[in-house]
Amino acid sequence: MSLSVPRPSRSLLWRLSPLSAALLIASQAQALDLPQQVITANPLGSTELAAPTTVLEGDQLTLQQKGSLGETLNKQPGVSSSYFGPGASRPVIRGLDGDRIRILQNGVGALDASSLSYDHAVPLDPVNVERIEIVRGPAALLYGGNAIGGVINSFDNRIPTEAIEGIHGAGELRYGGADTTRSSAGKLEAGDGTFALHLDANSRQFNDLKIPGYARSRHAPASEDGDGKKGRLGNSDGRQDGGAIGGSYTWDDGYAGLSYSNYDANYGSPAEDDVRIRMKQDHYAFASELRNLQGPFSSLKFNAGYTDYEHREIEGGETGTTFKNKGYEARVEARHLPIGPLEGVIGAQVNRNEFSALGEEAFVPKTDTNSGALFILEELQATERLKLSLGGRLEHTTVDPDGKGNERFAQADKSSSFTAGSLSSGAVYTLTPVWSLAATLGYTERAPTFYELYANGAHVATGTYELGNAKLSKEKAVSSDLALRFDNGTHKGSVGVFYSHFSNYIGLLGTGRTLNDEGEEEAGGIPEYAYSGVRARFTGIEAQDRWSLGESAYGKFALDLSGDYTRAKNLDNGQYLPRIAPLRLNSGLLWELDRWQARLDVQHAAGQGRVPDHESSTDGYTTFGASAGYRFDIGRSQWLAFVKGENLTNQTVRYASSILRDIAPAAGRSVEVGLRTTF
Repeated sequence: MSLSVPRPSRSLLWRLSPLSAALLIASQAQALDLPQQVITANPLGSTELAAPTTVLEGDQLTLQQKGSLGETLNKQPGVSSSYFGPGASRPVIRGLDGDRIRILQNGVGALDASSLSYDHAVPLDPVNVERIEIVRGPAALLYGGNAIGGVINSFDNRIPTEAIEGIHGAGELRYGGADTTRSSAGKLEAGDGTFALHLDANSRQFNDLKIPGYARSRHAPASEDGDGKKGRLGNSDGRQDGGAIGGSYTWDDGYAGLSYSNYDANYGSPAEDDVRIRMKQDHYAFASELRNLQGPFSSLKFNAGYTDYEHREIEGGETGTTFKNKGYEARVEARHLPIGPLEGVIGAQVNRNEFSALGEEAFVPKTDTNSGALFILEELQATERLKLSLGGRLEHTTVDPDGKGNERFAQADKSSSFTAGSLSSGAVYTLTPVWSLAATLGYTERAPTFYELYANGAHVATGTYELGNAKLSKEKAVSSDLALRFDNGTHKGSVGVFYSHFSNYIGLLGTGRTLNDEGEEEAGGIPEYAYSGVRARFTGIEAQDRWSLGESAYGKFALDLSGDYTRAKNLDNGQYLPRIAPLRLNSGLLWELDRWQARLDVQHAAGQGRVPDHESSTDGYTTFGASAGYRFDIGRSQWLAFVKGENLTNQTVRYASSILRDIAPAAGRSVEVGLRTTF
């Protein structure tokens, strides 16, 4: 097999050349030692958290990185992917997707349009992320009523929070994979102990995805082009470019800083052969923290972000719809002084989004959404073994549509207001020095989004007809978690169960009808999906374990095991809810010796036959993967060379959580090589 290496694009060279020069100039600088971030689930910095969480960083994050956030996190317990090809993928947590999953960047909402539709990418390249924190289950108290499913928080240090001395940086190159990715990224940080500067840039180009066999499954309706091209997922190529500059002023008891970032992408929609997505985003952020204050509060933390987002859906070379979203989010957290054994934070948050969809094929009206909230979280060390937490949030949201006389949006004739309240409690009980129990119980409310209320039209990029309901009321859920955890130093893991009952679950559910572009029923048209409020129940189990097998002259060995299973049912009609991942089991054997490391992985997913009427089932699969890395030093810089193979037996993989499961399988056999350095 021969590989032809493409020439780098001018865009890639333009973006990376300044950083590349800086990397060479600073090659003798000391290695960067980044501080640990506070876990997203608890601003009090507690290490004993009731909520189930996962943290990815370092080599583990490097070897799991993909081109999209959803694919990067897809193998984590409880996390699946909305997979829309290599260009767009959003995390799904415990079967909950879209607006129920809050995507944060450094603690502030991303303010993109990825929750609106599966084809809308999260404008974030995981390659420049230093740490990703996942909170599974309701996290609405701190981050908004829409975080019923969970929170994904990424940290990139674009606003340095600690003093930086000298010049530090990192760089990475990748090539390969099933989409023949060509990826490069660089980061440079410099400071004099008071002022700190951050620069980063990244570029990624990828071809049509290699797949086993044909793209269309046996459940897919016949296509005019037959089964399409064998071995390739048509119109799945694209590119992504980004960069950022940030700076901060730091002192012993705090910091304050600003950043600007840009993201630009162009990728195809596998759902339609001639539809491209052209996306761009400008994001401005401010962050500050004041510590060791006098008075009732020991610290204050402020975060704010403003986003100007736009993407165009281009059909046959002409723009059909232009989506724009401008908005800001600001939040302040104040940590009060301990009141006996009680510690806590109070805070406020405001949001504003101005969304518009322009063009003849627009399926949602122009809408302004405003919200404001107050929240509180308190933690009590009740006994030496028992820690309790209790919190609440009150949020008011106004959704103001403007149909502009368009008959399609006749129901978008007046604004809607919602006041949502949430309560949450948690407990961690230490049974022995090795074993502990963690439990949470919460009631959450979520205001429906503008697209759940007012969507009405064909969405070209996804090949569906989406219909909102202006009469929807708040989504309400009672949720609980119970987990048994253990850690004896060489063996660490947990087994947990969860339960959520929705008295009004707003789901995008297939109606079984097919319509034309005008919304008229037509045989052979596009499938209709409607936002409907139903009673629903989500239950499941999650487990993970790392077992250190021992150390010898042949190296250190460890075993990673994890698995998850979710069931979700529409209690109104007794049918299962759509797009729920099946039982998944993962195992990994790790080996380390001096500068070498290697890993063998096996992932099994059962078939998913628990689907509603008018939805297709998916077959099970078992995939094998392997990776290896070698660490070495050049001067004072540290290097990691790695190779990663996935789906080595070239199995057909269709994600039950993807709306395109019958026409867009996941990647076939792939091998990727990479080189990463820090200094």
